[in-house]
Amino acid sequence: MKRSRRAVLLGTLAALALGATACSSSSSNPLDGGSSAAAGGGSGSTVIVGSANFPENVLLGSIYSQALKAKGVKVEEKFNIGSREVLYGQLQSGNLTVLPEYNGSLLAHLDATATAVTTQDVNAALTKTLPASLGILDSSPAEDKDTLSVTQEAADKYNLKSISDLAAKAGEFTIGGPPEFKSRREQQFKDVYGLTFKEWKPTADTTANALKDGSIQVGNVFTTDPKIVQYKLVPLTDPKNVFGAQNVTPLVSKAGVNATATAALNAVSAKLDTAGLTALMKRVAIDKEDPSTVAKDWLKANGLD
Repeated sequence: MKRSRRAVLLGTLAALALGATACSSSSSNPLDGGSSAAAGGGSGSTVIVGSANFPENVLLGSIYSQALKAKGVKVEEKFNIGSREVLYGQLQSGNLTVLPEYNGSLLAHLDATATAVTTQDVNAALTKTLPASLGILDSSPAEDKDTLSVTQEAADKYNLKSISDLAAKAGEFTIGGPPEFKSRREQQFKDVYGLTFKEWKPTADTTANALKDGSIQVGNVFTTDPKIVQYKLVPLTDPKNVFGAQNVTPLVSKAGVNATATAALNAVSAKLDTAGLTALMKRVAIDKEDPSTVAKDWLKANGLD
């Protein structure tokens, strides 16, 4: 991903600032159980909130960012950066401090052999797997879970209720999803469900539209996508748990968040739920409202502004 000289310079300066902060207060990180008056998020430092390059993650980034600002934390926003493969490295290098993540997807990225399914087990596995410099904060009840979805017409025609039911037709079907979906999941679907699709097509955040217009027959649509209801799509059940818990969970650089920042982020997570996030996404994805405005309204309604 290309970046301008100015962006590179800002990222380098941010990384140096975070590194200096870590050196000066390495023994007082709130995620390690101590107080953190000088850690990132405190006076004189900046928390850099990033997001992936899809609308919901931008919205979540804006919610967490504005919640931090409301508590007096200095914040820089770097939204719409790219996929997890890019973002994770940015967090490790210190170019980002906070990233709204999805715990199950993050674990699958770090450990392709992980078998944890529940929120508690996924988070326990993440805590063991993440490098010492990174940590997760409280998971939200809000869950944006992967699904394999089909149209109502296809579900009725082929009697599709679960992912297992695709086995007889997968060879005739084109499956769509984010550009990285194939590399992440193709082998898993073969191993767990015996599925070999005719074609994998990158559809990014237009997957629901691609199902509706028939250019794909199966799509990786997320449970908070309001187009599931709008287009009458059918998310297939996942009896073998390929898709585990996918709770919205802040991933943070430990050196970059102090007690104030941690509390602000956890307060947001405690208020988010799946139904509420789906309603917010309707405003963003269908009504085309600005994510920062939608985020501001939600924070005000929940007393976090």
